[in-house]
Amino acid sequence: MRLRRARGRWIRLAVLIAAVAMVGNSGPAWGTADDPTENGEQPEPTMGNIVPEPVSVQPTSAHYRITADTTIRVQAASAAVARIGEQLAAALRRSTGYPLPVISGAEPGRDTISLLLSGAEVGAEGYRLDVTGNGVVIRANEPAGLFNGVQTLRQLLPAAADSASEQPGPWLVPGGHVMDHPRFGYRGAMLDVARHFFPVADVERFIDEISLYKINYLHLHLSDDQGWRIAVAGWPNLTDYGSTTEVGGGAGGYYTQEQYQQIVAYAKAHYVTIVPEIDGPGHTNAALASYPDLNCDGVAPPLYTGIEVGFSSFCVNKDETYTFLNDVIGELARLTPGPYLHVGGDEAESTTAEDYSTFEGKVLPLVTEHGKTAMGWHELAKADPPTSVVTEYWGTTSTDAPTAAAAARGNKIVMAPANKAYLDQKYNEDTKLGLKWAAYIEVADAYNWDPATYLTGVGESSVLGVEAPLWSETLVTMANIEYLAFPRLPAIAELGWSPQSSHNWSSFQRRLGAQGPRWTAMGINFYASPQIPWAPGSIGGSD
Repeated sequence: MRLRRARGRWIRLAVLIAAVAMVGNSGPAWGTADDPTENGEQPEPTMGNIVPEPVSVQPTSAHYRITADTTIRVQAASAAVARIGEQLAAALRRSTGYPLPVISGAEPGRDTISLLLSGAEVGAEGYRLDVTGNGVVIRANEPAGLFNGVQTLRQLLPAAADSASEQPGPWLVPGGHVMDHPRFGYRGAMLDVARHFFPVADVERFIDEISLYKINYLHLHLSDDQGWRIAVAGWPNLTDYGSTTEVGGGAGGYYTQEQYQQIVAYAKAHYVTIVPEIDGPGHTNAALASYPDLNCDGVAPPLYTGIEVGFSSFCVNKDETYTFLNDVIGELARLTPGPYLHVGGDEAESTTAEDYSTFEGKVLPLVTEHGKTAMGWHELAKADPPTSVVTEYWGTTSTDAPTAAAAARGNKIVMAPANKAYLDQKYNEDTKLGLKWAAYIEVADAYNWDPATYLTGVGESSVLGVEAPLWSETLVTMANIEYLAFPRLPAIAELGWSPQSSHNWSSFQRRLGAQGPRWTAMGINFYASPQIPWAPGSIGGSD
């Protein structure tokens, strides 16, 4: 799915013409990342610039100014809410220099930002946010909702509030009322750490960035032909040997179990759930090279540093294969508190259809036995999996009979069509990073589709959510990750969060453009798409 067919569409010119036509209706013309205003000032944040678009926004003329006297009040007797309050305080202390004490149990009052688990009625992840002249009150039913409300509050503040060093302010929050909750429960990003390895710090930074846009799942692709990236007790060669390279022959790397648990804990603190993936029966050369008995002929292949796909396969008829996978799945299940464990299943071109069904018939029950719900790429639908299995659609066509049949049986589908949602695809023919086998994907392409109508036979009730995969054949640094993820990731995030009735490209252009100064303040290396009217103070990056 990452390389096989060059089906890129030459659409850039048409998209640019359409973008120019629409900018006139997209709100204030703020210029581009290369054309700031003469005095360098940024427009004040407004209630109308939130990404993803909330369910309901009612601006008022009032505003609240955060000062040295502001306190953060949190729900009494809730350690989770206290942690959210401390996260907010820590972020704002850096940029404002104010003390912002976090006080437990106090009622909302003057000069307060209050986080309360009451009076929301917006589901587990929704929130209500009210800004008056006295302060800010965020209400939710669960801590996850308060965390999401805090991310909205951050977007209401000037971009400089996300700076890592003290800034002059003032720190005005526009007045109004927001009521918000997600369209879909699964809103994911995927990071491929197998083709190129990324250290813990990079993964944590990516979690910081995706959680700002209410992404709540991070799918980690932990194994592939080019490398094995997680330590497994009893199978030391996976990391001693199978992890020692990557695309192009670099040093590779892996996560110890302690490091993986650190990532899981960091994600949990940002209300992001980790979904680990161990691919099979294909994309398995690193494992096959590490343990000869996983090969039908008992001979280990050499390590692989290329980017072709479809050549490797576990030996389906060997008991050793399932002993190995039972141990791996058991370890990941023990280390991962989230509900899902991804078993891959894509591009198994060296496995016969009969062997593929046999393999999945043995592997999927192992996931269940270890207390997890199995996920896999949409090829799993050909194996008639149990209805508990979640399949992830990565195809580039709007029809796929096995996936539609799975949806009809009751399987849930995560939508990640490669020609819309794959963040590793190039923006246009001039983009250096990325691939182009699925399509050139500009921001408009990433935004202008509906997960509930894209695939024939898969309606809204069958869609668990959306995911934006980022494969790493061409990615080496965190700056590379950011350049391909931003600004397209917020587009996929909005598809997963916002009601379809609010879907509007012109509105999204304007609201996305307002994010540019914030990304600049955060040091995010983003692509300054010509389709977006970037706000003054936006400094795009480079690939």
